Amino acid sequence: MILPGLPWAPMEELSQRDCVPCRGGVPALARAEQESLHGQLEPGWEVVDSHHLQREFEFDDFRSAMEFTIRVGEMAEEQGHHPDIHLSWGKAKILVWTHKIDGLTESDFILAARADALYTPGD
Repeated sequence: MILPGLPWAPMEELSQRDCVPCRGGVPALARAEQESLHGQLEPGWEVVDSHHLQREFEFDDFRSAMEFTIRVGEMAEEQGHHPDIHLSWGKAKILVWTHKIDGLTESDFILAARADALYTPGD
């Protein structure tokens, strides 16, 4: 959206934004907001029951999957927003939601986009 009198600037990509800590007491995103943000993610992410995001990443071996989970964990710690990470041979599954409100916030979509940015298919 362009506002009169303001210079045009493209919307910053989700992967370039920072997660904002949730203090609770805010509503989860409405379905329309979830759909809009979901459309900005790489294919593979699912919105499950309007409650959480999940995606399974595939790798050539266990070590590559493990190294990806470490990169995601370090990013999550830096962002102060922590997903559930499941590791198995050649796979890493990321689940994310905002625990304080037991639902989705914009930060969940930001974290998902940042995880995508850390993924290199064929690792």
